Amino acid sequence: MSRGIALYPFIPSGADFALALRFFQELGFQKVWEDGGYADLKFDKATFLLQQIDVPEWQKNQMIVLEVDDLEAYWVEISRLDLPSRYPGVRLKEPTGYPWGREVHLIDPAGICWHVRQAG
Repeated sequence: MSRGIALYPFIPSGADFALALRFFQELGFQKVWEDGGYADLKFDKATFLLQQIDVPEWQKNQMIVLEVDDLEAYWVEISRLDLPSRYPGVRLKEPTGYPWGREVHLIDPAGICWHVRQAG
C-alpha cells in the first residue's frame, strides 16, 4: 500500500496577492517560483502554494498548522517585525499553552488562522 509523504496545500492570498507574498517572506518563507497567480513558498520542509484568490467566507474559517523547531525563538523573530502595524488585518498572539500544546496564533492578511507550534 502506498503512503503519503507530504501535504502541499493551496492557501488563498486574500485581496492583495503581492502583499500576502511579502508577508510570508517576512515570516521566513522563500519564494521558489511565481507564475499566473500562484507562488510556491518554502520554509525549510514546510511548503505551500499561495493562490491569488479572495474568498473571505472560506478564509475566515481556514486554519493551518505550521511546526517550527524552536517556538520561542521563532516568536522572538516574528514579534520584532511588528507585522500587525504593517499588514492590515494581521494579528499575533504570543506563545500560549493549550491542552494539545504550546502555540503562537497568527492571523494572516487573508484572515487565515495559523497555529504555529513546536515540532516534536
